[in-house]
Amino acid sequence: MPFRILGRTLPRGEVVGLHAHEEAQVIFAASGTLQVYTASGRWFVPPQLALWMPAGIPHRVDMLSDTELRMIYWYPSVLEKWAPERPLDYIFASTVTPLLRELILSAFKVDTQPERSELTVRLILHELIETPDVPVFLPMPTSVVGRRVADLALGDPQMHLRISDLARRAATSIRTISRMFPTETGLTFKAWRQRARIALAIDRLSAGRGISQVAADVGFGSSAAFSFAFRQVTNMTPTAFLHNVPSRLVR
Repeated sequence: MPFRILGRTLPRGEVVGLHAHEEAQVIFAASGTLQVYTASGRWFVPPQLALWMPAGIPHRVDMLSDTELRMIYWYPSVLEKWAPERPLDYIFASTVTPLLRELILSAFKVDTQPERSELTVRLILHELIETPDVPVFLPMPTSVVGRRVADLALGDPQMHLRISDLARRAATSIRTISRMFPTETGLTFKAWRQRARIALAIDRLSAGRGISQVAADVGFGSSAAFSFAFRQVTNMTPTAFLHNVPSRLVR
């Protein structure tokens, strides 16, 4: 077969250590939420998203909850034949439409004939590359000071700490932070912090928390302000995001 599939059920807190594959891979959580780390940053992957991981990129996978993992692997030579029109040499996240979800789950049925399985996997690849990317990647600073500031900010999703507080605790200056983040992450510190809050919000929404609860969790004064920020980052509203949550995940 020009591809292979692998399904695993892993508990909350399980870590698949740093590794790389000779094939490209799609990572999907049929239930639960995971986080994928690369040298450049992290991706939150709830059931509403599927993550494309090109061949050869070292990555680590952390289970943020009990997770049903579904993974499909393609050799690069196969991708050249099946998807020649789009470069697939970078990591991206796609929204899992109802059709894509059913295709992925269908690929894992044990009684599927080889011909049907190959057709299903071809369709999965087509859906992945036709669906717009979702910008849920959180790039991490590369310097020691930058990482220190990032860790402090990630530990303060409600934004009790101002940038001056973060600078003082990280033994640096506001000016250094303002210069460092665009250089090391491609985002201003304000934009980076906003994306970090939305990434945390995605994790909590996928766990079944309500929109107003999550808005408060990540420091927004109202659901409307949260929805506006969420849409700026993900190109969809929290309500639209929740429409893709499997019903058994929503309380």
